[in-house]
Amino acid sequence: MKTNIETGRRRYGARQVAQVRLRTVLVHALCIMVFGQASSAVAGYTLPDLIDVAMQYNPALGIAAAQQDAAQAEVTTASTYRNPQVEAVMGPSRYLTPGGQGDKRNWNVGLSQPLEYPWVRDARIAAAQSGTKVAEAGTELIRIELRSRVKNAFYDVIQRKAVLKLVEGDRNLLQQIRERVKLRVDVGEAPRYELIKADTEALAAERDYQSALVRVNEGKAYLRGLLGSSIPIEYDVEGELPMGYGLPSLEALHDQVVHSPHLSRVRAETETAEARLKLEERLRNPGLTLKASVEEDPDLRQMRFGVAIPLPLWDRRQGPIAAASADVRRTLATLKDRELGLRRDMESAYQRYLIAQQQLAAFENGLLSQAESVLKVAEAAYRFGERGILEYMDAQRTFRAVRKDYLAAKFDYVSSMLEIERLLGTELLEVKP
Repeated sequence: MKTNIETGRRRYGARQVAQVRLRTVLVHALCIMVFGQASSAVAGYTLPDLIDVAMQYNPALGIAAAQQDAAQAEVTTASTYRNPQVEAVMGPSRYLTPGGQGDKRNWNVGLSQPLEYPWVRDARIAAAQSGTKVAEAGTELIRIELRSRVKNAFYDVIQRKAVLKLVEGDRNLLQQIRERVKLRVDVGEAPRYELIKADTEALAAERDYQSALVRVNEGKAYLRGLLGSSIPIEYDVEGELPMGYGLPSLEALHDQVVHSPHLSRVRAETETAEARLKLEERLRNPGLTLKASVEEDPDLRQMRFGVAIPLPLWDRRQGPIAAASADVRRTLATLKDRELGLRRDMESAYQRYLIAQQQLAAFENGLLSQAESVLKVAEAAYRFGERGILEYMDAQRTFRAVRKDYLAAKFDYVSSMLEIERLLGTELLEVKP
């Protein structure tokens, strides 16, 4: 009798396992069909596509282009000659002595033309042209910054998608384990606390999956914000982390700091400040004014020619010259500070690069395989009844954490190189079409 009961239980358990497996297969097939149709309707973009879109539609580049136009307009303004001035005066006349002849009106017409000295004009044009160099350097810096931000955001989405795929697989696996544990509990082969533990792990996996899904959507929203909203809200990215690249030595990178676009812009600002200082010094005596006039009284017509030259007696432009000199000192100090900051930030990013490189080597040279081996041993021991569900779940959790840390180390490796690329303004991670 007891044997028949055990046989019935086994048959019932086998049927339940078959039903669970069938439901799992059907659910997976349905998910593949649904997500396959959804993914076919979502546009996919590669990194070169997104960089091209950002260079066309990002508002920051429009602002930079307007600043360049304004700087070029300043050159036009500095090159323009001042307009002449015409003055006409007329009115009645009254003779103070008898015997005057002619009508009783007088008038005066005068013409004046302000002229700058050539050295003043050249200094004004040079200051305006230096402003165009600042605008051009600023535009180039914005392009480099935008390109670096798009690349970093793109690879961040790639990394978040990899984490999502990882936690989705863990969620599906833990749901299957939960169904198996529930079946064993129902047939009396396992205590109920194993089902409670399996439920807890399945809920945690579902929570991790939802969190990873939100992070993917957040990363894609940030990336879309860099593109000027020129792509649809629902889109996907296609690519992988460029793990085949590396950095040269820190000394070689230090030699490239002097060519950074960040310093090029500050140098252009320094040249502009020096040009403005020279202009302020020459504006002490800016130029002269040529004058010509015709004056007619009732009995006399006179023609006059003259020149007016300002004398710098009271206003020697000491205030503007001192302000321009202080601006030169400020830009020189800013240049030194910016160079020190670039070297400091680059050394910090290089240290993160070395740490990520060491972590990747540790993961790839044994840590991943060891965690997987421990999981396989724990799974086999659990199936044969040598270990309980707690040990198996702990091994599963450890393997999941190791894989997440591995993905994080890969992104840190790429992110540190992108940071150095941004600081130097050179393309270390080549974007291939």
